[in-house]
Amino acid sequence: MSVAQNILMHMFGRPQGMLGRLGGMIMARTNADCGVWVIELLEIAPNDSLLEVGFGPGVTVQRLSEVASTGYVAGIDPSEEMVGQARVRNTTAIRSGRVDLRRGSAESLPFDDHVFDKALAINSMQVWADPASGLREIHRVIKPGARIALGFTIYSGQSKKGLTEILAATGFTKAHVVEKEKWFCVLALKP
Repeated sequence: MSVAQNILMHMFGRPQGMLGRLGGMIMARTNADCGVWVIELLEIAPNDSLLEVGFGPGVTVQRLSEVASTGYVAGIDPSEEMVGQARVRNTTAIRSGRVDLRRGSAESLPFDDHVFDKALAINSMQVWADPASGLREIHRVIKPGARIALGFTIYSGQSKKGLTEILAATGFTKAHVVEKEKWFCVLALKP
């Protein structure tokens, strides 16, 4: 890994230390609008149970808890730095028991089977250790009929190519790409 790639990974892929804190502040700004758009695409109901994988600084979690005003929001992120930032940003919702943020990986979700109505990831799948394994885990923890949304900004480096195929290979159906300005999102259903 080059020096530049190592710096970017410490800032955005697996944020750590001072670079991670700075990366979290940048992500809070650059991913926020994409997160709002992806939330709109998911058509979230007030009582939905939601999962965000790779929640970063917790901006989208905060919006999810507002939209699912009587629901439940859980999240997982591998970065201790991001868990800390997200917990500060969502302190009130965490204290009320409506938000649960944990450190961990997409490939080993610490949730029971068939818990969530919807799941999403914004600019995170491209840094998962094993995207197919992560998608299988999401498939496991969401309910039959649940929707998944994978949103990406132009900064993610993620290609649209192959995303619908990997979703199909991991058990999802009706996978399709939706585009808007500098973002794209892959939506799919668990049968």
